[in-house]
Amino acid sequence: MAGGRTQKNKAHKTRFASKSSRNAHKLAAGEKVIGKGPARVPLPGQAARDIRLQRNKNIREQKRAGVLAEKRATSSSSSAPRILALVGLSAKANVEALKDRILSACRTEEANGTTGQNDNSMDMDSAVVRESKETGSITVVVPRFKLRLTIIQAPRNDLQGCLEVAKVADIVAFVGHVMPEEGGYIDQIGKKSLSMLRSLGLPVTTGLLVGLDDVSAKKKSEVKKSAQAALQSELLEDTKMHVADSQEECQQVLRHLAEQRLSNPAWRAQRPFVVGNQLEYEEDSSSPGTGILRLAGYVRSRAISVNQLVHLAGVGDFQLKQIDMVEDPCPLRQQKRHTSGDVMQVENDPGAQKASSSVAANAAVQEPLIVENTPDDLAGEQTWPTEEELAQAGKANRRKKKRVLPKGTSEYQAAWIVEDSDQEEGGDDDDAMEGDGLDDQAMDDDREGSEISEDDRKTSVWDDDDDTRSEMMDEENLTLEQRKAEIERLKAAHAADEEFPDEVDTPSDIPARQRFAKYRGLKSLRTSPWDPKESLPFEYAKIFDFDNFVRTQKTVLAKAKELDSCTQEGCFAAGCYVRLHVLKVPASKAELLLKSYKTNPVVVCGLLQHESKMSVLHYSIRKSEGYTDPIKSKELLVFHSGFRRHHTRPIFSTDDLNMDKHKFERFLHPGRFSIASVFAPISFPPLPLIVFKESDLPEGVSMVATGSLRSVDPDRIILKKIVLSGYPLRVQKRKAVVRFMFHNPEDVRWFRPLELWTKYGRRGRIKEPVGTHGSMKCVFDGVVQQRDAVCVNLYKRVYPKWPQ
Repeated sequence: MAGGRTQKNKAHKTRFASKSSRNAHKLAAGEKVIGKGPARVPLPGQAARDIRLQRNKNIREQKRAGVLAEKRATSSSSSAPRILALVGLSAKANVEALKDRILSACRTEEANGTTGQNDNSMDMDSAVVRESKETGSITVVVPRFKLRLTIIQAPRNDLQGCLEVAKVADIVAFVGHVMPEEGGYIDQIGKKSLSMLRSLGLPVTTGLLVGLDDVSAKKKSEVKKSAQAALQSELLEDTKMHVADSQEECQQVLRHLAEQRLSNPAWRAQRPFVVGNQLEYEEDSSSPGTGILRLAGYVRSRAISVNQLVHLAGVGDFQLKQIDMVEDPCPLRQQKRHTSGDVMQVENDPGAQKASSSVAANAAVQEPLIVENTPDDLAGEQTWPTEEELAQAGKANRRKKKRVLPKGTSEYQAAWIVEDSDQEEGGDDDDAMEGDGLDDQAMDDDREGSEISEDDRKTSVWDDDDDTRSEMMDEENLTLEQRKAEIERLKAAHAADEEFPDEVDTPSDIPARQRFAKYRGLKSLRTSPWDPKESLPFEYAKIFDFDNFVRTQKTVLAKAKELDSCTQEGCFAAGCYVRLHVLKVPASKAELLLKSYKTNPVVVCGLLQHESKMSVLHYSIRKSEGYTDPIKSKELLVFHSGFRRHHTRPIFSTDDLNMDKHKFERFLHPGRFSIASVFAPISFPPLPLIVFKESDLPEGVSMVATGSLRSVDPDRIILKKIVLSGYPLRVQKRKAVVRFMFHNPEDVRWFRPLELWTKYGRRGRIKEPVGTHGSMKCVFDGVVQQRDAVCVNLYKRVYPKWPQ
């Protein structure tokens, strides 16, 4: 027994004895934790954990319910059929044969679905293949998979036709052959198509392999793996590859397409559109040369209103006369037959749409078709001054009368002298005029004396060497041909320097102050001010501008979202089969549509508010890697921006985010982004851009650039920069006599305020002209070298060309 000498360790000091004691202050007075199981009162910490778990569970259930509702909406009969675009990647891939196999697989599904069933179920579950000879599309209805599919084959040798098909496609299937060609699994046409569709923004994509039946059984697995690996590296990351050589494999493809969750591109999800299945045109007797175009199809993406403007792809913007609800030609479920004795009753599927309503446009609510603003030529003119303006002008022009005082009178003494009205109005004005004349003459004498002294001072500084005078005399004696030859020789000596592409020659037959009258000098391109409203061309009176474009876009998209609830009159929900009556379509354009819509889909897109009005749009653009020819500013190009297609002449400028002035570019440079500015109808981003140019290729056009819409801003200042260069004739440390920048002394005096710079980093200014042939004396901030070149920057604002 240790007794009192037993070791006693120091107890560990804890802030709380247990978790229950830590949370004891959270319990109400007299509250206790009673018992175990579900009837016990939980501790506050346990209650918070249960609440958090329940909240997470509710969130998961809401997301799951949203996904199921979306899948039911896309798979039900009320939704539009899915558009499948077949795009061949090589010449070996037979897309036409693949389409026939898919149709054959549908018929096989029909036979399998009807085996061992009675006649009543045959009408419910049988597959239907509806081929439209007018548009060339095929619509497949497979009730077993709850799938309605419209198959469109993209033209192979027509890039613009392939682009038009991809714009409306819900699923893009790239068809490749398992055996590579000389250039690989994807040929040149396939690479161009793939690059173009990537820039457009693809929806759901899938890959289909054909040609595996021609491979021996031993090599099938190896060939299939190599083809899938090669094609998946070129396609999107989440693209799944399927073999589609037999009917059984095509059935698996159909199952995959039915279960695929669609993803609508953002630019297409903002606007409703209708792909025409039937097209009719009727001329309007009241308006010669125009008529009504009737187009039937499914409403896709969003709800459409009869009071909003629509855009007919490739034609222009129009108003709607009315919208008819038409019976769905391809319902998911056929008519159900119920027999009761000898009586047969026929009931339609609730998803089938009938021609039950027809809504005409309301002129009081319908959005007007406004393209250009009506300029007022007399808006800035003053026809007759108002009384207030006359009063202000009288006060400003009223001269203060001059008082004649004795010589030597002080201001204090003059305050006490009172002049009568006769003296103020009398003939002392002659004396005052004589005094003023003497003062003016004295001022002129002082000014002349100061100028003479300044010239004497300059002469003492500059003319201290006889060699300078002799060289200037030689310069004066040169003929025009000799001056041009000397300029060419000096430019050839500086031709190795390619860092200054903006240099221009000063004309010798036209004064520089006239040739460059629209140009001005800037101290700094970044910080010098430039008024965006100054000296605008007449075309700017026709366009529209926004005080706050971002705020306007939010308001417009919020109004468009309200249409989806279909609470307003004249709205039709997405998935309805409707017939649109488009007003005042030109007969020449309608005739072209009736001829071409058998191969290219005809699309009518609903426009958002303000999207028919003209403004200045700026696109972020990049030259395509496969195109090597130069692209000049103001060259005629074809812009595919969303569903719009128009010919325009853009101007290119630098993409400087931190500057309010941007430098004009004569060419679109490869390897970097530039800004292309055009006059075009207003659009709201995001919006992809594909640029084509007419060429001598078999397809007639070639893709030259891609990009997206950046902004709508008429106040964006784009400045064209030119550099006038001269060459030192005589150098004396910081001073130099520069020649060949100008050709007469009046130009030297005109451009005297501008700042000079040299290619070796010197800064300077013009002192005065020398001689009669445009030579000038200059002073720099450092020693100037004889081999240096003297330059001056001039800027002019440039604008896009108005579309024809």
